Amino acid sequence: MSIQDSINEAKKEFTSDEQMLVSAFKLEKLYKKNRLLIWATIAAIVLFFGGKAVMGAIEESKLNSANEAYLTLIKDPSNQAAAATLQEKNPELYELYSYKQAMDNKDIEKLKTLSSSANEMIADISRYHLAILENREAKSKYYNEIAIINNANLLIRQGKIEEAKAALSQIAEDSPMHKMALLMKHYTIKGK
Repeated sequence: MSIQDSINEAKKEFTSDEQMLVSAFKLEKLYKKNRLLIWATIAAIVLFFGGKAVMGAIEESKLNSANEAYLTLIKDPSNQAAAATLQEKNPELYELYSYKQAMDNKDIEKLKTLSSSANEMIADISRYHLAILENREAKSKYYNEIAIINNANLLIRQGKIEEAKAALSQIAEDSPMHKMALLMKHYTIKGK
């Protein structure tokens, strides 16, 4: 019985080995048939992830050089090479830097240039500050309520009290600027 069990066990091992060999032959046949497709897929995957890594490294290098140029400009605003590098490597940061410089120097021409920027926020706040510096009515998406207060102040100076009150009434009660609007309305009573 023990010999019979050994024979049966050997048959089972041979059967499993035979199945493994059959699977290996099928896999080899599949590989030979689709070798080009398999290698093309592997190459595409390697190129994709390799390209992504290279592009990330290039972008990081670009940002690092832009940051260095920005730090140089903060220390030395007259450094034209740093300004050119910053404008080339990170135009949005360059516009923000230009806006800060224009505000520090009250540079109306620079603000006019920035007011047509592709960056919506820089364009809006540049238009707002340009209007303030030119002492005219201002409109702003980001400084809306402050612009209303400024416009009301201009109207009060022109003697248009009712128009100023109407403008100040546009500020909502839950706004942080509401108390300022109330003070200005109270100021207009005296002007009447």
